[in-house]
Amino acid sequence: MLSLFVVSLVSATLLPGGSEVWLARLWCRGEHVLMLWAVATFGNTLGSLINVTLGRYARRFQDRRWFPASREGLVRAERWYRRFGEWSLLASWAPIVGDPLTVLAGVLRLPWWRALLLIALAKGSRYAVVLLLAQAWLAPLC
Repeated sequence: MLSLFVVSLVSATLLPGGSEVWLARLWCRGEHVLMLWAVATFGNTLGSLINVTLGRYARRFQDRRWFPASREGLVRAERWYRRFGEWSLLASWAPIVGDPLTVLAGVLRLPWWRALLLIALAKGSRYAVVLLLAQAWLAPLC
């Protein structure tokens, strides 16, 4: 279970990972489903909260030459975020766009409790779907 936590946490940061595959592997080995879901959700949510934290503190460096986003880029991102709002964090589970959404939530200072709630809902839902798909498709192979 510790390995699932670590893989889930790393997968939610800006580093690549494969938590769904690891979750399915442990499910195939007969691990308790509710425990698998809870550990993966907790690890992945915590990893996304690390991204939120990075976003909160990154803004103070926006005037530095090495900062990855231009002032115009930040203004565009703010406009986009204000349009779609905090509910966009429900897509934090998605590959490619999910991690930047969590960083942007930090940059724009979304309150912690709302970020936590929306991210946990998104991540928990994703892992529930992965476990349901494993039950439907992998059961004969395990």
